[in-house]
Amino acid sequence: MIQYSGKIKTFKNSIWLSLVFCFFSMNSFSQVSSSIDSTSIKIGEQITYKIAVEADSSVLVVFPEGQTFLPLEVIESYKIDSTKKDTKWELIKRYGLTQFDSGAYTIPRQKIVIGTKEFFTDSLQVEVNAVAVDTTKQKLYDIKPIIGVVKSPSQRWKYFLLGFLLLGLIGFLIYWFVWRDKPLTKEEKIALLPPYERAKLALKELDNASYLEHDKIKAYYSELTLIIRKYLDEKVYDHSLESTTEELVNRLQLLKDGNKIDLDRETIHNIENILKRADLVKFAKSKPDNELAKIDRSTIDLEIDHVKESLPEPTEEERLADLKYQEELEQKKKRKRMLITAVIAFLLIVGTITGFSIRYGFDYVKDTVFGHPSKELLEKKEWVTSEYGAPGITISTPVVLERQFPEIPDELKEKINLVAFGFGGLTSNLNIEVSTTKYNTKPSAEGEKEAKEQIDLRISAEENLTKFEKQGVQNIITKNEQFITPNGQEGLKTFGIADFPTSSPDEFQQGNYVILGFTTENLLQQVVLVWNVDDVYADDLMERVLNSIELLKLEEKDK
Repeated sequence: MIQYSGKIKTFKNSIWLSLVFCFFSMNSFSQVSSSIDSTSIKIGEQITYKIAVEADSSVLVVFPEGQTFLPLEVIESYKIDSTKKDTKWELIKRYGLTQFDSGAYTIPRQKIVIGTKEFFTDSLQVEVNAVAVDTTKQKLYDIKPIIGVVKSPSQRWKYFLLGFLLLGLIGFLIYWFVWRDKPLTKEEKIALLPPYERAKLALKELDNASYLEHDKIKAYYSELTLIIRKYLDEKVYDHSLESTTEELVNRLQLLKDGNKIDLDRETIHNIENILKRADLVKFAKSKPDNELAKIDRSTIDLEIDHVKESLPEPTEEERLADLKYQEELEQKKKRKRMLITAVIAFLLIVGTITGFSIRYGFDYVKDTVFGHPSKELLEKKEWVTSEYGAPGITISTPVVLERQFPEIPDELKEKINLVAFGFGGLTSNLNIEVSTTKYNTKPSAEGEKEAKEQIDLRISAEENLTKFEKQGVQNIITKNEQFITPNGQEGLKTFGIADFPTSSPDEFQQGNYVILGFTTENLLQQVVLVWNVDDVYADDLMERVLNSIELLKLEEKDK
């Protein structure tokens, strides 16, 4: 009896443990479920994929995002619906999926993180059917030719117009104030007259000055003697202005005795008397009457004529010397104008360069004037945003990436399908590469864990670094960190600096590099960027490229 009761007790305990295990298994399984609204669609139609999760309000739930639904494409990710259910919350996440090729597809298992635990949904089968077309009713048309797109008009002409107007204004101001033959003032016109005509004109202006009418006899004689002294200074004796009356008369007498001028004694005597009378007026306060002053004015007028007649005619050598002097004077005037123009232009250039250097930096101004390849690419008005590969990597670059044909080892040609695009190269200032590698061997049925083991992003990055070394790259320094695209796709970023070969043999330049890797199931997508360390424009350019990378065109409505 004891043995029998023990067996009964053991049997009851086994049943109890089985019920507890079943309860917890059902409770655990009931936390995550998935479903689709249809298992058969036409090409391009949308199916709704639903994931339902039961969890405590204090637990963080992370739903899948990105390329985890491949080979189906996500066309929309809906907001999470939440419903209170007893002591827990039921969270429902929906996705709009589609496919544009007919065939049977498997939606892979999806990972949901609840707190610190990971749960996986079941994989689901979807049939995508081709759309039947009745060609007897629906006509078929040829593919339309490519239509050229007219580029939006450039605004650069405005800057050229503004610069042209500014240069035109500066040129006009230089012409107006420097090169233009300005109208002569009255004083300049008088200065250009010959000494004889200038003396005669000065006598007429003396008559119009009304000195005598206002009893300004001293000023009258000062002007009168200055006229005769200036004429003698220019035509007879070049120290007439600063000489005393006695010194000037003695000099005239010596010139007469030396047959330098043919002056008679009466002319010299008249000039002497008038000069002495003027000295008395200026220094001895003598005051002759107005009539005598007028007679002295007429005498000076007459003696100027006598001095002119007594002067010898200029020789041919003197005329040539005078002509040469005039030419030299004109050349001097022209050189002065050219010097002023050059100084103004130099100051404008220096001022412009200085101003822009203070505002933007000297290197920026230098590169703007003389050109810089990276700067021209960075400031290119229209960048190209395109999708490369299938499934594609969307990226913005200053130029279109060209299709590349990398060599694939024979043993891998049947195992992988590689599509690559690029610009530049390792020996250039910039290098951009985008590649998509699809492995033809699908992961086993155990799911995502084994798929990730097949494609290790760190190993893929190391393969790229090994490829660098084979191409001559040296002193590679490497760091790794997580990279998240602007639309939330997670990947691995391998970056650092290295010495890259240049076009000159045995010469290297230090450069930055970034290797981005993304993977899902049997797909590997990579972006490789290389640029010169000292190229500040390339830093901004590559930053803009990195910020533009997206792996899917999602319209995410929830954060």
